[in-house]
Amino acid sequence: MIPAEAPPLTSSAVLRQRWSEVTFLHWKVDPAIVAPHLPAGCRPDTIDGSTWVGLIAFQMSQSSFFGGPSIPWLGDFPEVNVRLYSIDADGRRGVVFLSLEASHLIPVLTARAAFGLPYQWASMKIGQRDGQIAYKTRRYGRPDAASHIIVRPIDDRAASVALAADPLARFLTARWGFHETHGGRTIYCRNLHEPWPLQPAEVVHLQDGLLAAAGFEGLADRAPDSVMYASAVTTVFAAAQQPLRVRSFQARPVWTSEGSS
Repeated sequence: MIPAEAPPLTSSAVLRQRWSEVTFLHWKVDPAIVAPHLPAGCRPDTIDGSTWVGLIAFQMSQSSFFGGPSIPWLGDFPEVNVRLYSIDADGRRGVVFLSLEASHLIPVLTARAAFGLPYQWASMKIGQRDGQIAYKTRRYGRPDAASHIIVRPIDDRAASVALAADPLARFLTARWGFHETHGGRTIYCRNLHEPWPLQPAEVVHLQDGLLAAAGFEGLADRAPDSVMYASAVTTVFAAAQQPLRVRSFQARPVWTSEGSS
């Protein structure tokens, strides 16, 4: 069972960020489709025999390093990422980012160098009007890798309470770390934040090319199977744990649900 609250970090925090206006769009998929996209030593994490592909959009702000002050402008930008759900040989759950769009070039280059994360430089906008939140992104040099998302969060306290207790919502949002290939090795990087203040939401508009650019052609042609929104959390990241102990998973099918919530 995935804990609702993050376990304590085992090392000092190196990065702090605020994530706000967060939209979670998710599609249920066959784990066999996801397995080839994961780093060595990881397999798809599953719930009820399925895994999920996420398209996550939000505003990043108040970034700071090693307990220092927040970085004005440079650490404040929208992000849209495509992510998968992973579990490694030591039972550590995480996400795997296939792409992360960001509008500031220096953080893009820094994240690539420090963590191996596949950040992409993009033209981006985020805005709110009439209770709706819109995100728009287009990657420089690849105009097909674009997305336009408009959602309407639903203000329903009972539904939000239900989401907080929902095993699927917890599976998709309470991950507490990411796996990534960096320097030829698979690393695991922990993070910590308060539980997500989740709300149900509905899609008003979705025109997306990021899923196809990440290798999931046609997925955005159908409506997401899960749509959620959260107002804000503040998160901290610890230094990456490496190298990851790699085991072969060939003896078991990729859709095994062992270790899943």
